Amino acid sequence: MPRPIYATVSRSALAHNLATVRQHLARVPAVAAGAAGGGAGAAAGAAAGASTGAGASTLAPPRIWAVIKANAYGHGIERAMAGFSNADGLAMLDLAEAVRCREAGWVGPILLLEGVFEPADLDIVGRYHLTIAVTTDEHLDMIEHARFARPVDVFLKLNSGMNRLGFVPSAYRAAFQRLSDFAQRGKIGTVGHMTHFSTADGPAGIANQLAVFRDVTSGLRGPVSLCNSAASLRFPEVAADWVRPGIALYGSTPFDDRSAESYGLKPAMALRSTLIGTQDVPAGGSVGYGAAFRATTAMRIGVVACGYADGYPRHAGTGTPVVVGGVRTRLVGRVSMDMLAVDLTPVPGARVGTPVTLWGADGLSVDEVAQAAGTIGYELLCAVAPRVAIRSEA
Repeated sequence: MPRPIYATVSRSALAHNLATVRQHLARVPAVAAGAAGGGAGAAAGAAAGASTGAGASTLAPPRIWAVIKANAYGHGIERAMAGFSNADGLAMLDLAEAVRCREAGWVGPILLLEGVFEPADLDIVGRYHLTIAVTTDEHLDMIEHARFARPVDVFLKLNSGMNRLGFVPSAYRAAFQRLSDFAQRGKIGTVGHMTHFSTADGPAGIANQLAVFRDVTSGLRGPVSLCNSAASLRFPEVAADWVRPGIALYGSTPFDDRSAESYGLKPAMALRSTLIGTQDVPAGGSVGYGAAFRATTAMRIGVVACGYADGYPRHAGTGTPVVVGGVRTRLVGRVSMDMLAVDLTPVPGARVGTPVTLWGADGLSVDEVAQAAGTIGYELLCAVAPRVAIRSEA
């Protein structure tokens, strides 16, 4: 039989989380985020092309790009497509993943969040009718020399303070003008505007970056995309035309101080295994490599078929929560490549074959495990190794 570690991905949980984010956005009246008159600044909270002033609340609900980058945060592209069938569009980084989505039957918009990486990519963009982020002068140069069978839609990215990708404020309008010139020549269709909030999940919030975005894009036409998961949940009033939630759609939280469950989100992935051995450890006995854990009293431990080669974090230490036979207990000692050890004191009836939940079920969230390991849920979900079988659930 195969090794007993496996993950499950629930399509219904993915669909539920998408609907939950949509409902959360719909419950809060949108407000225009920029100048009156319907430019890109005004569209940060208003529908594309709407002529609404600041404070307006009769606005179209935002559309949702379901972000499925990194193999849908480890959940699988095709599974994510099925779970997010009601999304307005899909967003990702990898051109090959975008092609997979088209060939699997996705007919809606697909946004490449990092744009393209070489001129030949634009042939595929045109062939598969993809939307691209434009973040550099090199992108503009590639578009200028490309030949498209039909106009390509783009989102021009503003570096509003995160200092990753995008045009700095002083260069943004010139880039927009250049794209507008391409549009007049039939190369480009819609020119949208986007930025990425670096502290939407923390106390600094989005005010400074939003102010930069409003100022730079004031009076410019085109759809706007502003909000990631954190901003969509925390600042839904500035959701604009498109939001780009990622981690929330998978049932994990973008926040340190608020759980996914508190927003009504459900974990989509569960990582499970079984006990493959038990040991009686005497007082003073050690467990695992480096004798990182030493028993203070006689105890019984269980050995779980899960290690860092499966994607479980090696830096998870003693005390990281684990569920054995439906009972919460703790990891003890150092995680090794293929195994980890758990304290069976709360589970005296546990034996070889007893089921183990590493995260995502039995009340144990991936975020709780990640916090105990000093990381974030994103990393654990994305790190599940190819050797772990993934089973789809309805």
